[in-house]
Amino acid sequence: MEIKGDSIFGRTALLLGAEAVNAFARLRVAVFGVGGVGGWCAESLVRSGVGHLTIVDSDSVCDSNVNRQVMATSRTIGQKKVDALRERLLEINPAAEVVAEARKYSAETAATFDLDGYDYVVDAIDSLQAKAHLINAVTRLERPVLISSMGAARKTDPFRIRRSEFWKVQGDGLARALRRRFRQLGEFPAKKFTCVWSDEPPAPLSRDGVLGSAVHVTGMFGFALAGIVLMSSRP
Repeated sequence: MEIKGDSIFGRTALLLGAEAVNAFARLRVAVFGVGGVGGWCAESLVRSGVGHLTIVDSDSVCDSNVNRQVMATSRTIGQKKVDALRERLLEINPAAEVVAEARKYSAETAATFDLDGYDYVVDAIDSLQAKAHLINAVTRLERPVLISSMGAARKTDPFRIRRSEFWKVQGDGLARALRRRFRQLGEFPAKKFTCVWSDEPPAPLSRDGVLGSAVHVTGMFGFALAGIVLMSSRP
């Protein structure tokens, strides 16, 4: 497909080449969890021309999401996150196929997701149990490729965000908790997978235990996840 410089993906084609944009259009990607990290990842993928995107999240938009979640505005409070995000993504590229799944991924629902129907699965889940199950499930399949976000909350320095294989992540509380859970279950990921994480020591917890977070960090996590998908897919 010829891509003109003034088309919505023209600047991407100028940088990466028309073959890359055409390759992105053929991709099938699922993003599990579309909060402060996953939502920005989803938007970045659609703005880059990814042709099929499935977004999975059971939560609704609330006031406290507005500081960092791409679909969260005063207008969308109360809407299902995936519905609000799908509407936004189709405004960006009406030709994209965006499937909104307003439900949880869990051990009980896992069989209802066609995981091997994707080229990439992006894990931006914040539930430890669901995250561990998804990682184990995807790494046991021949495809898709799994890319996972570790903890973005309680971090302030975007320049300390890193990329590495899961077992090389250091000092991240979520990665530590995942390793502990894998040992408890006696089940470990069947193959290596890439993570986005930060080596910044986390800020102290608030008195009520709510995790503070900032868009300049969660957004960078999401963009980094999308970047790994896109750069890994170039011809």
